[in-house]
Amino acid sequence: MLRNLPAPRWWLLVAATSLGAVALALVSQHMYGMQPCPWCVLQRLIFTAIALVAVLGIFWRGAAATLATAFTASLLASAGVAAALWQHFVAAATASCNQTLADKIINGLGLDGLLPDVFEPRASCADAAVNLLGLPYEYWSLALFVLIDLIAAWLFVSQLRKPA
Repeated sequence: MLRNLPAPRWWLLVAATSLGAVALALVSQHMYGMQPCPWCVLQRLIFTAIALVAVLGIFWRGAAATLATAFTASLLASAGVAAALWQHFVAAATASCNQTLADKIINGLGLDGLLPDVFEPRASCADAAVNLLGLPYEYWSLALFVLIDLIAAWLFVSQLRKPA
């Protein structure tokens, strides 16, 4: 049943999932005081970029469009997987996240100044290490990135298998 969904519906699911992840992170931050570290913020940025690619996939039709959006979304989701794993296994064990790759990307793009309520890191990685329903927060992010990567890979392969 799910395999019969057209690509735009899959992209709608990916966009909603990505924006939902950012929305939940913002609720956690602003309503429950869970302040983000640079790696948390980088994952928000990646989810936002995935959502933009997914919206493009909804409206940009055709074989080349599906291949391009699926490939880009998969690359971004893979970067999100790497960021979540790095946050858990490396960054959470350090006292400071200053001048890490995540910090440099966020500062370099200037998003922390443009949208500080969304993209400004406000905690160290060690301080931001919290659990949600018994799992580290970054594992939830990791699971969503893996799901998005699987959907993007499936869309890519499905498009390649379609007769010309």
